[in-house]
Amino acid sequence: MSTLTFGQFAYRCQQFYQLTKPRVVSLIVFTAVIGMFLATPGMVPLPLLLSATIGIALVAGAAAAINCLIEQKLDAIMARTRARPLPRGEVTSPQTLLFACIVGGIGLVILNTQVNALTMWLTLATFVGYAVVYTVILKPLTPQNIVIGGASGAMPPVLGWAAVTGEVSADALLLFLIIFTWTPPHFWALALYRKEEYAKAGMPMLPVTHGDQFTQLHVLLYTIILTAATLLPVATGMGGLLYLISTLILDGVFLYFAYQIWRNYSDALAKRTFAYSILYLSLLFAALLVDHYFNLPLAWLYTWLA
Repeated sequence: MSTLTFGQFAYRCQQFYQLTKPRVVSLIVFTAVIGMFLATPGMVPLPLLLSATIGIALVAGAAAAINCLIEQKLDAIMARTRARPLPRGEVTSPQTLLFACIVGGIGLVILNTQVNALTMWLTLATFVGYAVVYTVILKPLTPQNIVIGGASGAMPPVLGWAAVTGEVSADALLLFLIIFTWTPPHFWALALYRKEEYAKAGMPMLPVTHGDQFTQLHVLLYTIILTAATLLPVATGMGGLLYLISTLILDGVFLYFAYQIWRNYSDALAKRTFAYSILYLSLLFAALLVDHYFNLPLAWLYTWLA
């Protein structure tokens, strides 16, 4: 009996965990952590690193849960989301709201008490921007929802930067700009091969409102803008030769995908582009991190562990 009870408890925990969209949150946390490391020439103090990471992750997870709560009817229609806990009836709306409030509240308290007030307020603003402004207002009303709402998704490295320095610098805003310009081609690639599902749900995504060719062209145009944005860290000195080589390769592949979407579209190509865009962002920020510490002596490691 006790084994069954434990199994039921574990299953319930797993359902609540799925509400946080762990794959999405993992990318958010990754870029936030990179922002922390880029903000200092040395090493981020371990207690600060852990507190900021946990706090940002908890608030991001809470925002994802609120998104699931608001969009549960839409999720039930779309094939890629119908298996989420709310559409399946595994958890209830009140339970989801309570879970999000507790998790998000704990995250904000950690950021305010263990990191700094600026990071807490910026993270709260990001939560409101994603869970309310984007999900409730922008997404159902305008095909530019991804462009405007991308501001919330671009905030994680700024949060990480503020956690370490207590301020938001021009370099932090460059990291914001990179993710902001990455968001449209990333999501529109998805929207292209999920167009019928969005249309059925009444969601005004760009392929639904303006057609495939218009969207395909804008995937290419925004990828070109993204390429320009990724070169700016080299101009400011935040990125060096290693980053420059990495971004030229990564941008070259992304541009190839975007051009092929414009000229020779297929759903299979859009799926590969969407998958590559996730890998692209991860590798781009990893290249920034490696470049940042490339010439740093090993003494930083002993200082961090001391």
